[in-house]
Amino acid sequence: MTRAFFIVGPTAIGKSELAADVAREVGAEIVSADAFQIYCGLDLLTAKPESSTLAIAPHHLIGTVPLTEEMNAEKYRRAAMRGVEEIHSRGKPAIVVGGSGLYVKALTHGLAPLPESHPKLREKLNSMSLEDLRSQLAELDPETAQKIDLKNRRRLVRALEICLLTGKPVSAQRSRAATSHSEASTGVFVFRDREELYNRINQRVEAMFKHCVLDEVRAVGPTSATASQMIGLREIRELLAGNKSLPQCIADIQQATRRYAKRQLTWFRRQTNFLPLNLSLLTNKEAVKWISLRIRSETGTRDD
Repeated sequence: MTRAFFIVGPTAIGKSELAADVAREVGAEIVSADAFQIYCGLDLLTAKPESSTLAIAPHHLIGTVPLTEEMNAEKYRRAAMRGVEEIHSRGKPAIVVGGSGLYVKALTHGLAPLPESHPKLREKLNSMSLEDLRSQLAELDPETAQKIDLKNRRRLVRALEICLLTGKPVSAQRSRAATSHSEASTGVFVFRDREELYNRINQRVEAMFKHCVLDEVRAVGPTSATASQMIGLREIRELLAGNKSLPQCIADIQQATRRYAKRQLTWFRRQTNFLPLNLSLLTNKEAVKWISLRIRSETGTRDD
């Protein structure tokens, strides 16, 4: 892809605010790599950057897709590459910021060409039990079965669909994706000490409810299969239906978010060569200065 600098890391780490300050420092624009912030609406639930943060620097791919639309890594890759190219056409650096590992990898490594969804096959797979989906995937593609989230029906169905349409394991096809992109990709992987990160997650979920996330979810109509995967959406809908108490709902969302952050940390440690940066050891000003120097050294941008 066209050259960009990446700031990646788990949810609630403070990426949005940090990236906006860095972008202001180096005169850059930001391209989001968040699978849920790309949707219109549900700003509280998806923890979209506040208006004051968005005003610091131009942002792209935040709130641009209807909640009823399906999204995937290839759609995201095309939109993000267009965004990066437009930013460069204005003579500015592009910073890709986010925590959605598949979206980041789509940019750093490219994607193998995969078949479009097949309606009849998709209908058949959707009628299967979760256990049957797991068993069939383990038989057709054991490598993918070991790596995929076995509780995520949508991903299991898509993996099986690819296997059955192509006659080849998903793992074999993805391994052919170009890797030369990753060698040209530079960036930082930001994280925090676990206790601090978990406290930030718990506090953010509590703040969501104080700012009326219940009203936000109550007002939402139908959502696509991908949009429905947002952490907290199912839990809040259960609360609104009277099937869950408020304290239990908050606790469940906090736990789900902590587990997601743990998966993100594992992903970025294994899938990227970005320089690690522990934000627990730095002030925001120090982190902004350190990252800005990295960007200037990579892009040749000078501090005027």
